[in-house]
Amino acid sequence: MATTPAPTASKSLAPPRRSILRDPAFLRLWAGTTASGLGTWALPFVLGLAVLHRDLGAAGLGLVLAARTAGFLAAVTVGGVLADRHSRRAVVLWSTLAAAAAAPLLAAGLGRSLVLMTFAAALAGAGQGACRPAFQALTAETVEPGRRQQANAAMTMAVRGSTLAGPTLTALLAAFLDVRTLLLGIGVLWLVAALAPSKGGAVAARTETGPGTKPGAQRGSTDKARGTEVTSAEATTAAAPEATETTAESVPGPSSRAGFRAEFLEGIREARRHPWFLAGLAALVAVIALGYSATSVALPLISRDRYGTEWVLAAAMTAYTVGALAGALVIARLRPRSQGWAAFAGLGAYGVAPLSLMLPVHPVVVVAAYAVAGVGIELFNVPWFTATQREVAPDKLARVSSLDFLVSYGLAPVGLALIAPAIDRFGVTPVLAVCAAACFLVPAAAALVPTARHFARTAPTEARTD
Repeated sequence: MATTPAPTASKSLAPPRRSILRDPAFLRLWAGTTASGLGTWALPFVLGLAVLHRDLGAAGLGLVLAARTAGFLAAVTVGGVLADRHSRRAVVLWSTLAAAAAAPLLAAGLGRSLVLMTFAAALAGAGQGACRPAFQALTAETVEPGRRQQANAAMTMAVRGSTLAGPTLTALLAAFLDVRTLLLGIGVLWLVAALAPSKGGAVAARTETGPGTKPGAQRGSTDKARGTEVTSAEATTAAAPEATETTAESVPGPSSRAGFRAEFLEGIREARRHPWFLAGLAALVAVIALGYSATSVALPLISRDRYGTEWVLAAAMTAYTVGALAGALVIARLRPRSQGWAAFAGLGAYGVAPLSLMLPVHPVVVVAAYAVAGVGIELFNVPWFTATQREVAPDKLARVSSLDFLVSYGLAPVGLALIAPAIDRFGVTPVLAVCAAACFLVPAAAALVPTARHFARTAPTEARTD
């Protein structure tokens, strides 16, 4: 009796992977995200130049930057809901166009109307906040699961690289252009962010899944893309428990659309389904509100009072950015077996920065500590973003991402406001000691939370090397 040859379709479905930098759809998304990052970073720097040129007072600068922060925080949650309710590409387009429209308003109000500048800054912040969760969700729609860690690392390297080269480039441009022209240039960056990304959905089209399908329902096709052979029967069995849940939680139609508050609370409930995500947010609170805020306040003081030079301040901040670039480059290739534990260890490494400021060490040690902190922060960030895109239900991804940005950006000003009075009251060394201990201990405690080891309920099956 003749036997049927073993099927070879699985081999044809897994061609050799191209570099993520050769994917046109990703390159367009990368260009848009990079332009938005440059625009976000450049605005405070250019407004600082306006103060130096006496076009804006110090109090006015504080008011304008506060309005931008308020606009960001108000819009980031709204953007998350809208990005899950509508097309992610459309939310990116309209939010970045709003940020672009704010630039000429800022230029028109400079030196003439502080009220207009405050309104424009709030509009710019709203555009920046609304596009953040949409960009995160659009990345998941554009890039296949097996290549998302590389994609997120590429995004990080672009932003860190612009942060490193940006001050020099802006200073050079300021020698030939006035502040108003630089503000209009920021508007051009936001136009690039609006127009560059292509429409998402390529991954959904390849896997033939709807926008409400959960990662577990895609497990069969995803495992093939990661290089793991799965039979059709096994894939069907693995997807079956999720299919019913997907149907029950699919995106509601226009006639049954829930209100904004209900949809936002639905995103919170989705976040609570992932203990590793809540633990990561708690660790971020400790590092950002305590560690980062303490070093931001203490580093200039110690650079001036202990070392008597501004060189330590400049060198430490540069080393942090260079370290972050190196960390992103490493994590683009590295696949730790316990990804969550490795990420929390990287986040905890930020504690060496306040620790180095406590001790009377050589300034080179301070610079090296900041480089280590930069490496560690990206060893956390890239797997964190990748895990969120992989584990969170796609139809709730933008809302969950908005919680991440709300905590990250919202608590930084609170920490900065509290650290300075604490230093005045207790002294710089005790405050730095508490902040360093928090940076070490809170991520370590977060790593003990169930599902934290892999940033997933089970260990991901993707390849360990690329």
